[in-house]
Amino acid sequence: MNEDTLLSEQFEAEKTHLKAIAYRMLGSQADAEDAIQEAWVRLSRSDAGDVHNLGGWLTTVVARVCLDVLRSRSTRDEVPLEEQDVEEIAGSPQQVDAEQEMLLADSIGPALMIVLDTLAPAERVAFVLHELFAVSFDEIALILGRSSAATRQLASRARRRVEGRSATVEDDRERQCAIVQAFLSASRRGDFDALLMLLDPDVVHRKDAAAVLATSARKGAPASSSELRGRRVVAHAFAGRATAAQSALIDGMAGAAWAPGGTPRAVFMFKVEGGKIVAIDLVSDPARIRKMKIVLNS
Repeated sequence: MNEDTLLSEQFEAEKTHLKAIAYRMLGSQADAEDAIQEAWVRLSRSDAGDVHNLGGWLTTVVARVCLDVLRSRSTRDEVPLEEQDVEEIAGSPQQVDAEQEMLLADSIGPALMIVLDTLAPAERVAFVLHELFAVSFDEIALILGRSSAATRQLASRARRRVEGRSATVEDDRERQCAIVQAFLSASRRGDFDALLMLLDPDVVHRKDAAAVLATSARKGAPASSSELRGRRVVAHAFAGRATAAQSALIDGMAGAAWAPGGTPRAVFMFKVEGGKIVAIDLVSDPARIRKMKIVLNS
């Protein structure tokens, strides 16, 4: 077996663990996959023979890639991360079965994922690595470029925020699900007035390119508009429709899906603010749908 094949097999053995970490840090399957791919690129370009603890090395690389992504999303001011050689990192997270680890991460629930989005990048990295994957504060400190004491404070502050907001987020999600369910019921009944009451005056309904093409193909007409704006316009578009759609959780958020035979073919993502629906996005692109975590409600 040549060195490249051996390295690839070693990387594959760590991949489930790394993906669990990246997903919990980034909250997106697509972004997590990109982070894993970047880790592989860096590994393939490095002198892997000098890496004594591949699991710890890869965990560090993925954590730093995720930290960069989080910082690019964030508007918070933060002390720049000082460059560290990943070879300095010793040790690795507590060793457990990789599949069990992924299941553990998935069991945390969408409410936590929503709360994690409220944390500053360094807080999120410290919380995810220590609380969910048992990485020591000394190791996390090297990743963040901070002292162990400062890292411990970051994780503690993040834990307090998570504990204080998880219940509120869960309650908010239940209210949003009730609003979406009411919208779907009104749509099926063709109850125009009820739809108007549920929609924000400036609501926007967007379709991806695949949905636009599918709609045009069914109607045998030129390509329809990819965006509708205004409560009355959107209500007209949905009145008497959605007969085959069922409510669902889309990446932990209230939504709906058309899923013949249990396989999602089209997804409606709702944004609810102040008790009103402010946006409805229709996604029919199979590649995008495959990357979503969809839980159909019975």
